[in-house]
Amino acid sequence: MSLNQLSLSLQFGKFDGVAEHRAALPRHKVARWIRHALATDAEITVRIVGADEGRELNRTYRHKDYATNVLTFDYTQEPLVTADLVLCAPVVQREAAEQNKTLEEHYAHMLVHGTLHAQGWDHETSAADADEMEAYETDILRELGFEDPYAK
Repeated sequence: MSLNQLSLSLQFGKFDGVAEHRAALPRHKVARWIRHALATDAEITVRIVGADEGRELNRTYRHKDYATNVLTFDYTQEPLVTADLVLCAPVVQREAAEQNKTLEEHYAHMLVHGTLHAQGWDHETSAADADEMEAYETDILRELGFEDPYAK
């Protein structure tokens, strides 16, 4: 399998417990997870934020007044995918615990999920689209050595 080229910017906001999230997200792993979900070359910024920043971004751009696990800001899909993926650390951590996953497992899933959104995948358009996206995420994560994220 030939992996696509990726220009990656990995950023961490200021929030309590940021060191644990930095440890779970070494740059080489983040790049590997994203590359496996890419169908083309990409320039992607990944920003890990606290609850306040996550909530503000979700409120401003999606008009939903809560912090969510991942926000995808996709700018172009051709000839290059360009996007920002914003992951809210406290939400990802809480969901990982609720789903009996490690922080690394859930971050890998959320990064694959966000990367697919950046390429036009959407799970909110229909049940069939949701099923197709979940199946593709599962395949990608299995290639990366993770279990089915929806099985837990």
